[in-house]
Amino acid sequence: MVAGLLGLGAARSAEAAAVGAGSYADSLPSGRSLPTGCGSISTNPRQWVTANAPAGAVPTNDWWSSILFKRTDCAYGEPLHAHPISYDTFGDGLGFSYNTTPVISGTATGVGEFHYPYVQDIRVGVAGLSSPDVKVDGWSDWTVTPYWSGGGRTMKATIGHGLPFAYFQVTGGDAQITTSGSPAVWSNSGATIGFTANGHDYVAYAPAGATWSVSGTTIRSSLAGQGFFSVAVLPAGGDRAALASTYGQYAHAHVTGTRVSYSYTPSNSTLTTTYAFTTTARQGSATGTVIALYPHQWNHLTGSTPLTQTYVSARGPMKIVTGTQFRTSMKYTGVLPEVPAVGDSSGADLTTVTNHLNAELANPMDIRGDDTYWTGKGLGRAARIAEIADQLNLTSVRDAALNAIRGRLNDWFTASPGKTSRVFYLNPTWGTLIGYPASYGSDQELNDHHFHYGYFIAAAATLAKFDPNWAKTSQYGGMVDLLIRDANNYDRSDTRFPYLRDFDIYAGHDWASGHGAFGAGNNQESSSEGMNFANALIQWGQATGNTAVRDAGVFIYTTQAAAIKEYWFDVRDQNFPSAFGHSTVGMVWGDGGAYATWFSAEPEMIQGINMLPVTGGHFYLGENPGYVTTNYNELVRNNGGPPTVWQDIIWEFLALGNGDTALSNLRANSGFTPEEGESRAHTFHWIRNLAALGTVDTSVTANHPLAKVFVKNGARTHVASNITGSAITVTFSNGTVLNVPAGRTVTSGAHTWSGGNASGGVNPGPDPSPTPTAGPFAATRHLASGGGLPGTAGTAGNVTLAAANGNHDGTPTNAQVFTATGLTAAYNGGSTTFDLFVDAGTTIANGTQTRVSYDLTGDGSWDRVETYRYFATDPVPGWEHYTQAAGLHSSSGTLGNLSGGRVKVEVWNAIGGGTTTLGVGDRSLVRLPFG
Repeated sequence: MVAGLLGLGAARSAEAAAVGAGSYADSLPSGRSLPTGCGSISTNPRQWVTANAPAGAVPTNDWWSSILFKRTDCAYGEPLHAHPISYDTFGDGLGFSYNTTPVISGTATGVGEFHYPYVQDIRVGVAGLSSPDVKVDGWSDWTVTPYWSGGGRTMKATIGHGLPFAYFQVTGGDAQITTSGSPAVWSNSGATIGFTANGHDYVAYAPAGATWSVSGTTIRSSLAGQGFFSVAVLPAGGDRAALASTYGQYAHAHVTGTRVSYSYTPSNSTLTTTYAFTTTARQGSATGTVIALYPHQWNHLTGSTPLTQTYVSARGPMKIVTGTQFRTSMKYTGVLPEVPAVGDSSGADLTTVTNHLNAELANPMDIRGDDTYWTGKGLGRAARIAEIADQLNLTSVRDAALNAIRGRLNDWFTASPGKTSRVFYLNPTWGTLIGYPASYGSDQELNDHHFHYGYFIAAAATLAKFDPNWAKTSQYGGMVDLLIRDANNYDRSDTRFPYLRDFDIYAGHDWASGHGAFGAGNNQESSSEGMNFANALIQWGQATGNTAVRDAGVFIYTTQAAAIKEYWFDVRDQNFPSAFGHSTVGMVWGDGGAYATWFSAEPEMIQGINMLPVTGGHFYLGENPGYVTTNYNELVRNNGGPPTVWQDIIWEFLALGNGDTALSNLRANSGFTPEEGESRAHTFHWIRNLAALGTVDTSVTANHPLAKVFVKNGARTHVASNITGSAITVTFSNGTVLNVPAGRTVTSGAHTWSGGNASGGVNPGPDPSPTPTAGPFAATRHLASGGGLPGTAGTAGNVTLAAANGNHDGTPTNAQVFTATGLTAAYNGGSTTFDLFVDAGTTIANGTQTRVSYDLTGDGSWDRVETYRYFATDPVPGWEHYTQAAGLHSSSGTLGNLSGGRVKVEVWNAIGGGTTTLGVGDRSLVRLPFG
C-alpha cells in the first residue's frame, strides 16, 4: 500500500455502460475523486506528452512515472532509478548518478533502510537550454524518452532499465556535460572523451568528425553539426580504455524500442522470456547495444555469456551482455486452488476444521470496510472457506461462501445512474478502471490496483469453478476481464489500458505507486499481494479456458517469484549491502529497500506483509525451506520473542518450512486474533495439512498449471487440481501420472486422497444465506479462549492483551476479538452491559478498552457500534473489573431485532507500555439487550 490523498473532481451522475450482464459507470460518480497531479484537480496526463508519444492510455506505476504524472513537481518530476544509472530532470538537462555507496539507517533489529540515493555525477544538456518543464516524447516496455524545449534549444534523451548508455538528440546548441567537480579526463581522442566524475568513469561519444573540449567543469562538443551523441557509465575494474572501445561499437546504435515476449510450455513447465532491443544506427551500421542484467535475469540466463565486469546497483550486481536481445528460462512450479485435505479429512482434526467452518456460515466474508481493498480481503477470505468446505464436502458452508461472493461481486459489477458506492468507473483520459469507495490512493494516485483487484479476480476464479455460467463473458466474466486489463493489461492491441500497468517488465516485479514521485523512486511493500494477482490470473484463465490470461499470469508469477527471492528476501545473501543487517525487507524502493512498512513498525507486520494472503498461489514462499527458518528467526529476534500479532500469517509461513513446529504453535495458542483477511478454518487447514505434506519439492514439475509436489522424510506427495468440467490426466516430470476427475483435487504417493465436487461444477443458485439454527437465545455471552462468544461459561483461562506502546484510544489495535454468529432474538430496549476481568500486574499507566459491535442481520455491515472509555488499570497484581460504568467513548447506529446476526467484542490496550491479562472462560462476559 502507498500513502497520500488529494481533492475531488467535478462529476455528473454516473451512467452505466453494459459489459455482459454487468456494467460500469462511464461518468464519474458524484463526490468521487479522479487521478490528480501537481496543482491540478483533474490533470490530463497527455498534456505532458509530445505529439510523437504513442496513442492510447499512458503508462503509470512505472520507474519513470513521476515525469508524466507530475504528482509533486509541476515541471520535472523526481529521481528516476533505472539501474545501473539513476537520473533526474532539470530545466537545463538530464542529471546522472551512478551511486555505488549505500546509505544505511536504522538498526539490525529494528526499522532500517538502505538506499543508493541520487548523487549527481554529471548533468547532460545543450548549452543555453532552459526548458520550463519536461515532457515525454515516447516510451517502450522499459525505456522512456524525456523531451526538453526552451531558449531556442531542444533535447531528447532515451534512457531505460539495464542501459549503461543514455542516447541524445539535440538542436540549437552545443552538447554540454557539466561534471560534479573538475573532471579527470583519462582519454580524449577525436569524437570520444573518457573522464571520471565523482569517482565514476564515463565516456561520451560524438559523431565522427566531432571533438570535445574541456573548460573547468564543462565538457562541450558541436557534434560536427549532426545533433546526436551518447553517454555511458563504465563498470569499475579492468582496462577502462579497452572497455570504452568495446562500448564504442554500440555508441551510435541508439536504442529506440524495447519489447518483451514470453512463452509458457506446459509440457515441460517452462517459461521462456525474450527481452529485445530495437536500435537505430545514427552513424554506421551497428546493431545491438550494451545490456546490464539484474540478478533475477542473469541467474536464469540462457544463450549469452556475460562480460567479466559488473555494475553495482540497489538490486545487487548487474552482469553485462551485448547484442539485440537476451533470453531467460525459468521453471514454473505450479499453484493450487487450495492445499489438499490430506491431514484434516478425518478424526478429531476433521471435527476441529468443521467447527471452524460452520462458524462461518453467517458471514464468510467478514468484510472490515466497503472500499476496494477491504472488500477484496473479505472476498479472498470467503474464497478460501469455499475451497476448504468443498474439499471436506461441507456443501452448506461452501454454498454460503459462494453465495456471499456472488452477491458482493454482482453488486460491484453493476452500475446504475446515481450509484456512488460499490461501483467501477472507466476513465478514458487516464485509461483506468477505478472502484469506489477507493482506498490507499487507488483513485487519486492510481495506487495498488493489482493488490485490490487481485482479490476480486481470485474470488471470481473460485466462483467460476463452481458456477461456470456466471463467468461467461455474456454474464459477469467481462467485468472480471476489465479488472485484469486495468491492473495488468495482457493484450497489447487494447489501447484503453497501458500494457502491464503495474508490472515492471524489466525489474521483474510490480510497483504500487501510480505516480512514483518519491526521491527514492517508486515502491512496493506487499510483493505477496502482487503474487495474489498473478495467481488469480492463472486460476481465472484455467477456469474459463482463457490461455492468454493464464499465460500472462504464469509470466508475471514466475518472473516475480524470482525477483522476490532476490530483492525482498535476498535468499542467496548477495544483494543487500553487507552492513544492512536484515535478511528481508518489508518494502523495495527504486533506490533500495526498507525493513519497514507504510503502516506499522512491528516486525510481524514488516515481514508478514510479504506473506499475506496465504493461498495455494503462495507456495513459492516455501521453495527454500532453509530461508523460511532464517526469515522466521529474524522476526523472533527483532520482536524479542514469538509473534504476538498476525500470528496466523506468521505460522502459515513457518509451515512452509516446518509444518510440525507451526502446528505445535497453533495448538498451543488457540486464542490468537486472526488477521483481517484470515479465518480460523483456513489457518488450521493450511498448517495441519502442510504438517502432513512437508515442504515444497521444486525438483518435480507437472504438465498442468494447477499441480504441486511436496516431500516429507524423503516421501513425495503429488497433487493436481482440476477446476474444469472434464476429466484430465496430469503427468509429472518424474513419470508419475494422476487421473483427475472433473472438479476434484487428487493426490498420490505418501498421501493418497481425493476431494472436491465430483460433478466438476455446481450452481448453488441465488439463496443469499443459510437460515440460523433455531434454539433458545442466551443474552449472557462469555469471552472464550479461541475467540468465541458462547452462551455458556467455559473453563477458566487467560489471554494476553498486547502493550499499546502508543495512544490507541478509540481505535482497536492488536485487539483480542470474540465473536458470536447466527443469533436471532428480539431487542428488549435495554443497553449493553459487561464485566471484564483484567489485570495489568505491576505495570503503571495501562488502559484497557473495549468495543461491542452488532450486525443485526449478518449481512456484513455493523448496524450498531459502541466504543467504551478505557479503564485505567492499577499496578497491583490481581483482577480488576472493567464494566460499562466506564461510559461510552463513542457510538453509532441503532439497535433492533437480531435475525441471523452477529456480535463482536474487541478488547485491547489503548495506552501503556505493558501487557494486560484478560480472564476468559468463566470470567469475562457481556450481556446483550435481547430476549
